[in-house]
Amino acid sequence: MPHLLPDAGPQRVIAASNFVYTVGSGLYLTAGVLYFTQAVHLPASQVGLGLGIAGFVALAVGIAVGHLADTYGARGVYTTTLVIQALATAAFVLTETFWPFVLAVCTATAARAAGLAARSPLIRHYGGDRPQEFRAYLRAVTNVGVSLGALMAGWAVQVDNLTAYQLLVAGNAIAFMAAAAVLIFLPPIRPEPHTEGPRWIALRDKPYLVLTTIDGIMAIQFKVLTVAIPLWLIQTTAPRWLVSGTMLVNTILVIALQVRASRGINSPTAGGGAYRRSGLAFFISCALLSLAAGIPAWAAVTLIMAAVVIHTIGELWHSAGGFEVSFALAPTHATGQYLGVFGLGAGLADALGPALLITLCITWGRPGWYVVGALFLLTGLLAPLAIRWAQNQPATTPRTHPTPSPA
Repeated sequence: MPHLLPDAGPQRVIAASNFVYTVGSGLYLTAGVLYFTQAVHLPASQVGLGLGIAGFVALAVGIAVGHLADTYGARGVYTTTLVIQALATAAFVLTETFWPFVLAVCTATAARAAGLAARSPLIRHYGGDRPQEFRAYLRAVTNVGVSLGALMAGWAVQVDNLTAYQLLVAGNAIAFMAAAAVLIFLPPIRPEPHTEGPRWIALRDKPYLVLTTIDGIMAIQFKVLTVAIPLWLIQTTAPRWLVSGTMLVNTILVIALQVRASRGINSPTAGGGAYRRSGLAFFISCALLSLAAGIPAWAAVTLIMAAVVIHTIGELWHSAGGFEVSFALAPTHATGQYLGVFGLGAGLADALGPALLITLCITWGRPGWYVVGALFLLTGLLAPLAIRWAQNQPATTPRTHPTPSPA
C-alpha cells in the first residue's frame, strides 16, 4: 500500500474499526468451524447445515438494515450491528446442541451482513471524492487484519482443547465490541432526505438487480481459493503445505495491489472493463488448475501457483469493478439500501458456491474446471452490457457522486 494509514479524521477511525473487526474475523474464519466440531462436538453435517441456514437468513437482512442506515443515520445503525454480532458470537460458548447453535450463528451472520450494508453510507460520505478507492483501501486493511487473526487462531488449533477454543470465541467477541467502541470517535452524518416516490427503490431498479446477479456469480471466485483449490490440490502430486502457500500469496498480493488496481477504474464503464478482464483471468486460472492433476510434483506446484497469481489478479479487478459500479449506480440518499441489495449476490455465492464448485471441480474433475472458467468468462462479458443498460435507463433518482460534508 502507498501508505499505512489514511488521512487523520473519519477515514482513519473507520479504518481502525475495520482493522480491529477483521482481526476478530480472522480468528473465526480460521477456527470457527473447528470450535463447533472439536469443542462443542456437533457433527460436521449439522455444522454445515446450520451455516447454510444462516447464509440464507442473512440475505434479506442487509437491504432492510441498509434502509435503516439511510433513514436514521449510518453510524448508530452500524454500531448496533457490531454490538449484536459481538453478543451473538459470545453466545457460541453456550451452544451445546444444534438449535441453539443455529440461533446463535444465524444472528451473528445476519448482523455481519447488516453491518456491511450499514457501513456503506459512512464509506460514501467520508470516502472523499473517490469513496470506491477508500473501499479498496479497507479491503487491503481487511486482509492484514484477517491474516493476524488467523495467526493467533493457530494457537487454539494447535492446543486443541475446550479452553483454547473458548478463548478464541471470547477474543472474537471482544474484537467486535472494540470495533464498535472505536466508532465513538466518528462524527455522525445527517441522513440524506428522501425524495418523492417508492421507498424500496433498489428492488425496483432492474439493471442494478441484474448487476447484483452478475456480481454474485462472479463472487463464487472467492470460494475457488478457500474450497476448490485445497480439495483439488490434495488430489495432485503437489505437497499439502501448498494450501497455506496459495492463501499466503493471495493475501500478500491483495494487500499490496488492491488500492493500485482500483485507481484506474473510475467510472461504471471502466468497471465493466474490469469485470470483463477478471472473467478472462478466472478462465485462464481454471484452465491451468485443470492441468495440475496427474503430472510430476514440480510441474503441479508451478501450475497451481501460476493459477493462484492469475486468479488473484482477476480478484483485484473483480473487487475494484464491484466497488465502482455498486457505488456509482446507487443514488446518494439510498446508498445503504442499494449496497444491501448488491450484497445479495455475494450472499448467494457464499450459500451456493461451495456446493457448486465441489460438484463441478472435485466430483466431475478436470472438465468441471473448464465449465467453471467458462461461467466466469461469460459473466464478465455480460457485465459491460448490464452497466450500459443501467446508464441508459431513465433514473427516477439521481445517481451522482456526492460531495462530502465537512466532518
